[in-house]
Amino acid sequence: MRVNQTIRTGLLGAGIALLGLLAGCGSKASRIKLQVITAGSLTKPFKQLKAIFEREHPAVQVMLEHRGSRLCARMIADTEKTYDVFGSADYMVVRSLLMPRFADFNIRFCTNELAIAYSPRSKGADRINAENWYRILLEDGVACGRSDPNSDPCGYRTVLTCRLAEKHYRVPGLAARLLAKDGKKYIRPKETDLLALLEAGEIDYLFIYRSVAEQHRLSTLLLPDRINLKCQEHADFYKAAKVTLSGRRDKPGKEGKAAGTIIRTGAPMVYSVTIPKNAPNRALAVEFVALLLSPAGRKIVSGLGQPCITPARCDQMDKLPASLQALCR
Repeated sequence: MRVNQTIRTGLLGAGIALLGLLAGCGSKASRIKLQVITAGSLTKPFKQLKAIFEREHPAVQVMLEHRGSRLCARMIADTEKTYDVFGSADYMVVRSLLMPRFADFNIRFCTNELAIAYSPRSKGADRINAENWYRILLEDGVACGRSDPNSDPCGYRTVLTCRLAEKHYRVPGLAARLLAKDGKKYIRPKETDLLALLEAGEIDYLFIYRSVAEQHRLSTLLLPDRINLKCQEHADFYKAAKVTLSGRRDKPGKEGKAAGTIIRTGAPMVYSVTIPKNAPNRALAVEFVALLLSPAGRKIVSGLGQPCITPARCDQMDKLPASLQALCR
């Protein structure tokens, strides 16, 4: 009897241990980590995609990280940490900083436009409009924020928009005066870093994507189409503005020297997504990108103020997995 009791006790203990192990399989600590890094302006849509993906894949935890797109690309290229998916606010970031060494395809999936966000207590808020905004921003005591051009596409698009504004309004020297406003006091790595400053009243105005301003329910000044970098029909005019950015150090320039700078020319805004070549969970990454490009994913992105490119476009179709080829052209 004592032996049988011992056996029964041992089996019961083993059963409890097994149940505990099975229960632990659903814990965050034991789930596969899908590392997704994106532009700050993709924070809200990718958070919703994460919820859907984790519901459909209980064994996966989507780890979201948001930074300026150029900084994201440098982290993929220059750090030991590996990422499964990269969503960029500018498809040219992937093309110029990651291809072909770190990524072999670049899917263009949505658009946006540059706008100016402010609050009801911003100085001049009762007077600002699409024709006088630059005069309001240049007034004494008015503080304006923008993101770092070398870290974030919103930053260099702000520079491009200011230079286009100088031509559009025919005000010589306007761009330099706008960009010199407040020096570097209110420049941050990405545009979403400045939202708290606006809400606290530390700055009055912020150059930001229209989608982000609307997602945060901010007062938003829409800029003329000739300077907001939204419209294909104004693409030729956008080309009149250029900005010099830090380049990719591992890409040889003339005479074998390191390519220290990149010239970015004004163009309509186009976002893109890619899967780095060294993605540790490539099959799951493909599924995540497929969700982004699916009707459900497009509904999320467009519903948050970023018009989708339907179907998505890719110039490297032969590099795409079959499931993504079916969603692109």
